[in-house]
Amino acid sequence: MKQSARVLLVLFGLLPLAPVLGQPPAPADKPAAKADAPPKAPPEEKTAITHHTATLDGKAIPYTATAGTLQLKDDDGTVKAVVFYIAYTRDGAKDPAARPVTFSFNGGPGSASLWVHMGAFGPKIVARSEEGWNVGPPPGHLVDNENSILDATDLVFIDPVSTGYSRPAPGQDPKQFHGVQKDVESVAAFIRLWTTRNQRWASPKYLAGESYGTTRAAGLSYLLAERYGMQLNGVILISSVLNWQDQDFHVGNDTPCLIHLPTYAATAWYHKKLPPELSGDLFKTLDEVEAFVLGDYAQALVLGDRLPEERRKEIAARVARYSGLSPAYVERSNLCIEIERFTKELLRDQGKTVGRLDTRFTGRDLDSVGEETEYDPASVDLDGPYVAAINDYIRRDLKFDSDLVYERRGNVWPWSWDDFTNQYVNVGEYLRRAITRNPRLQVLMASGVFDLATPFFDSIFTREHLRLPKELRGNVRNELFLAGHMMYIRKADHRKLKQDIVDLIKRTTAP
Repeated sequence: MKQSARVLLVLFGLLPLAPVLGQPPAPADKPAAKADAPPKAPPEEKTAITHHTATLDGKAIPYTATAGTLQLKDDDGTVKAVVFYIAYTRDGAKDPAARPVTFSFNGGPGSASLWVHMGAFGPKIVARSEEGWNVGPPPGHLVDNENSILDATDLVFIDPVSTGYSRPAPGQDPKQFHGVQKDVESVAAFIRLWTTRNQRWASPKYLAGESYGTTRAAGLSYLLAERYGMQLNGVILISSVLNWQDQDFHVGNDTPCLIHLPTYAATAWYHKKLPPELSGDLFKTLDEVEAFVLGDYAQALVLGDRLPEERRKEIAARVARYSGLSPAYVERSNLCIEIERFTKELLRDQGKTVGRLDTRFTGRDLDSVGEETEYDPASVDLDGPYVAAINDYIRRDLKFDSDLVYERRGNVWPWSWDDFTNQYVNVGEYLRRAITRNPRLQVLMASGVFDLATPFFDSIFTREHLRLPKELRGNVRNELFLAGHMMYIRKADHRKLKQDIVDLIKRTTAP
């Protein structure tokens, strides 16, 4: 199987990560347990509570940090799984109705919540430069997060089953948690249980998901209300993927060709591969690219082989002009550039590749031939420092002890798409239903213009195809950032993201 196809299948949850990351194969199945062996007892719930103070906007914010596990049970009391979480609650808040709470998670599927926790919202974050680059040698270090949203909302970071320290109970089939709907149901069950135990039903409630976490958040926005009667005030979607047709390159699906070109243009702008007339104002250039995408480019792809040869060459030249590639390369690619080809080709003359999660990052492969990159330089740069930080922080600062592996990318494969058999996954419909049933629900879609994992134009395109009534279309807002998938690693964008979220909370809690 081609590497690009394998990477794409991993993104969409159809193959395990191990072969892509070069990990050793899974060990052979263990011998079956003896029939008379007693069943293992499920892990007991465990909690570690510590007290801290954060300084935000010059104000001291005393808070309690709780790192712990909750058991998810059937109605008959059978323990199905143990879910690990880290919660931050501001001290001194006496009225739950006056204190919002935000449930946050990463994506994958199969990712723990460490990146959004230790990069965006938590009281401590991994130190990065102004532009978001690593500072100093491994393993990196933590600093106070001056852009934490703890002054505006309490925070609960959730590790879905099989990620972080969350595990299925002994004897339970992990597959019951590993799927689009199954994942939403288990995370919803956790949110209900945490809310009930902590007496927070009266609090304004928010979801903040990143990447596949936006798929989860859209499903939760509908399920929480339908199953538990829990209406949300707001949903924060960081680097969205709601309609997966927009990102699934394959023969017969032209939509990704359109969706990705604006990000190719932004990347070519950043790496100085655009002609002079497009190299000035980035957003003016992107407006021009968007007009081309929705006009001549879309029409050309729809025509397919009916497109006249002269027109085909004209379109290829314009795609090349915006993408920084050569017209000949675009023609050989049938006017549609797949991600792996772009990240390998753009800086081929310099012997470099560009990142997928953040195209500002560059790397070097063994050679500069072929059409596939060996690795994502952005992903590699963003992995180690956060993994070291979460492992040290949980035990040293939060006093939660566990000898389990903190699974930052858990083994959740095969991921079940059963609820979307013979169709593309599109959870935008769940979001539409949630908004039409709860017209006060507001959604923030935050996107980095240098993100190829979840291109920013996909969020705009998805918003404009939700088919909301005219009076509710303003409930969904797009905000763009000058970084990639994890836009918050760039300090200016981190400040903007916080302000956008604070504004959302103010809008959705006003009488």
